[in-house]
Amino acid sequence: MFMMNVLILAVGFWALIKGADFFVDGSAALAKNFGISGLVIGLTIVAAGTSAPELAVSTTAAFQGANEIALSNVVGSNIFNLLCVLGACAVIRPVPADKEVLKRDFSVSIIAAVFVFLLAGAGASFSEGFFKTGMEERAGELGRNAGIWLVVFFLMYMIYLIINAKRHAEQESGGEKRPTWQCLFWIAAGLALIVGGGQGVVYSAKEIARAFGMTETLVGLTIVAVGTSLPELVTSVVAARKGETGLAVGNVVGSNIFNLLFILGISALVHPVAVNAASVYDMGILVFASILTLLFLWSGKKLKRAEGIVMLAVYAAVMVFAAAR
Repeated sequence: MFMMNVLILAVGFWALIKGADFFVDGSAALAKNFGISGLVIGLTIVAAGTSAPELAVSTTAAFQGANEIALSNVVGSNIFNLLCVLGACAVIRPVPADKEVLKRDFSVSIIAAVFVFLLAGAGASFSEGFFKTGMEERAGELGRNAGIWLVVFFLMYMIYLIINAKRHAEQESGGEKRPTWQCLFWIAAGLALIVGGGQGVVYSAKEIARAFGMTETLVGLTIVAVGTSLPELVTSVVAARKGETGLAVGNVVGSNIFNLLFILGISALVHPVAVNAASVYDMGILVFASILTLLFLWSGKKLKRAEGIVMLAVYAAVMVFAAAR
């Protein structure tokens, strides 16, 4: 049984890598066909596709009443996307900062993180001993009204993004274009491999972790959040290696917006999400990670290799803190 899980893990990683390769090529070709930048494709199609594991995990958790998983999965995945995915991309190849994505999309991502942080801690009284409560004690709730606002905010953002992309469509010159059906086929094939591979990796990693005596809590804090973010990691790293840095950044920022607004919004609509003290701390860490990444991008107009190393180190410190508490 142990060797079977190792085999599933290996096949899962292979599926993630091949799927990301197909997905990046198909998405870049589709963008070229319609005169849309790779950044916009990354913010929409690629972001939604690579967030499919988070959507499956969080909505399933909400249906089953395991609300804390729905929130911790989204927050943990977003922290991983910012610090680990972008950090890894910067180590491979410096990631240029697009002025438009910083002003528009990254701003939306930070506003969404702050908004959810305030909603998550709305029921907590910081002046009356919030910091003295246990990490698993209830601190607030994301109700259905909050879910409606999050989904509406997401739809408004997507409509604006699509309209703006059509208004400023790029005129591509030179190079052979692929048939649209072929682009869509490779995108679909890549997505299927990414989602299937991600599920295989999460399942096998959990079983292997249990075999080594790791607790369910530690597995949830590490493998589930990181496992559902593997598609973003592999897709962005492959995009960075292919020189599609706009697609890499767009994938991360778009996925974070998709996770916070759409996935968390749908989860709250399915069932009000109870928020514990640990989740409020994690939301604060997400806001910090968002601001840190923005400062790095603004400072040198790109994410440098040294800054990528710092981001990876910060993520490691966050994981140690999460496990220790």
